Amino acid sequence: MTTAQTTVRIGLAGALGRMGAAVAAQIAARDDVTLAAVFDRPDTVGQTAQGLTLVTAEEAIAVSDVIVDFSTPAASVILAQTCAAQGRVALVSASTGASLEQGAAIDAAGKSIAVMRSGNVSLGVNLLLGLVRQAAKGLAAADWDIEISEAHHHRKVDAPSGTALMLGQAAAEARGVVLGDVAERARDGVTGPRKPGAIGFSVIRAGGIVGEHSVLFAAEDELITLSHSARDRSLFARGALAAAVWLHGRPAGLYDMQDVLGLK
Repeated sequence: MTTAQTTVRIGLAGALGRMGAAVAAQIAARDDVTLAAVFDRPDTVGQTAQGLTLVTAEEAIAVSDVIVDFSTPAASVILAQTCAAQGRVALVSASTGASLEQGAAIDAAGKSIAVMRSGNVSLGVNLLLGLVRQAAKGLAAADWDIEISEAHHHRKVDAPSGTALMLGQAAAEARGVVLGDVAERARDGVTGPRKPGAIGFSVIRAGGIVGEHSVLFAAEDELITLSHSARDRSLFARGALAAAVWLHGRPAGLYDMQDVLGLK
């Protein structure tokens, strides 16, 4: 594990993206991590990003302690497999929108290396997850409806967001049900009355919204709303780097932000 004297070498995947720039800026402001290598799509090798020349994933892995990944789900699967084959570097996987199959493929790398995978690396969001679990466990499904709302910028390609699905999963687990059995992810036309125990999702895509999530617990005569607002992408970069420092030196296995924050 890391100590105060250890500088963790970070390999940054998706270095050309907005989150890549945010992570690089946060690395520059810290003295416990250093930016060892940057990489993006294979056709970008040789370009410059964050003050370094883009290299291949294999070259980045060779000089890094932890890879921080905010790329696409498809790229994340390949990266996880490459890291696992190398067998030494740890992986912080923070890409969103992965299918069940893609998520399972990334998780499988945890058999060989330390992997921290989360749809949201924000401290606030992960505290929100714990509150949602408590509320869903204590408020009977027969009396309290759950609705999850999220809003993001117009460039986001997946919906509902990975964070919204994490919140839904937390509520479903607390109620002892499978999210896929109770989720209502779209409503249009004459849908009939709300199904008892359903967990509804609504989505906004507009402008430059960084990320807004709220969970509404609604009874006949009272409402409880738990929410989180992201004001700047730097909060995700800070969370990813906290995870990277925590993950460095950990044994092979699959971890999440609840582990990183000691909330389990």
